[in-house]
Amino acid sequence: MYRTAANRLLHSASLIKNSGGGRLLRFPVHRTVISSSRFSTTVDPPPPFPNQTPNPSDSSTSSSSTAGDVPRHERKNPRAEYEEEQARVLQASLRHAIRLGWSEEAMIAGAKEVGVSPSIVGSFPRKEAALVEFFMDDCLQKLIDRIESGEELQHLIPSQRISKLLRIRLEMQAPYISKWPQALSIQAHPLNVPTSFKQRAMLVDEIWHAAGDEASDIDWYVKRTVLGGIYSTTEIYMLTDSSPEFRDTWLFLDDRVKDAFDFKKTIQEAKYLAEAVGAGMGSSLQGFVGRVLNR
Repeated sequence: MYRTAANRLLHSASLIKNSGGGRLLRFPVHRTVISSSRFSTTVDPPPPFPNQTPNPSDSSTSSSSTAGDVPRHERKNPRAEYEEEQARVLQASLRHAIRLGWSEEAMIAGAKEVGVSPSIVGSFPRKEAALVEFFMDDCLQKLIDRIESGEELQHLIPSQRISKLLRIRLEMQAPYISKWPQALSIQAHPLNVPTSFKQRAMLVDEIWHAAGDEASDIDWYVKRTVLGGIYSTTEIYMLTDSSPEFRDTWLFLDDRVKDAFDFKKTIQEAKYLAEAVGAGMGSSLQGFVGRVLNR
């Protein structure tokens, strides 16, 4: 069941086989925060007017002056420049989303802050969704940077690593907590669900990888499904938490992670029991119990 659901929803994720042990590796994480393929916000230059004949003298003069001013290898791609401008607008808009929410108004305020014409907001096909997705990508990149620093996870066991990383990620949403229900509503829109699901899948995959997970086959899917559920339930709990600095949320999170690892331990003990029984009564019972536990 998990394999069918995962294959259907994560068909775009590439799972690469490790040549040594056949272990399925984590999703490849694209470090580029803004990609033209996702937002589709680039604007192609207008086509030339029909029957228009370029003036050779103007063309040669323009090209020679441009070539003389900027060396060819230093010239920037106009599309890349435009995407960088969009990224600056979205980054600035996050500061205004705290007050204005995940809205077009926040994006206009962000554009004005960085000195870009507010008309650029019209280039985003899904304005509010673009802002939420940018935030999710930005948070994932920050989490990856902290994981790669290695300092916070060195002496922690896997369950503690998972709790730590989930808390770090959820704390990034704390400044936006009053506006986060709006973000969840935007993510739940049918047009935005595929990207939202992919972003959350990449998040839990990074966390499991940082915890030292080397699961393969169905365990890979089960672990990520369980962790995704823990993340989502803690995220919802956080919305209703009025305790100082979300203290109750972190206790809730620790309990959910502990429950998940205790369940894993129970399953493992049951497998050992099946092996012991199988040794005394034959492999058929062992195989039957093993198949039940692996469903």
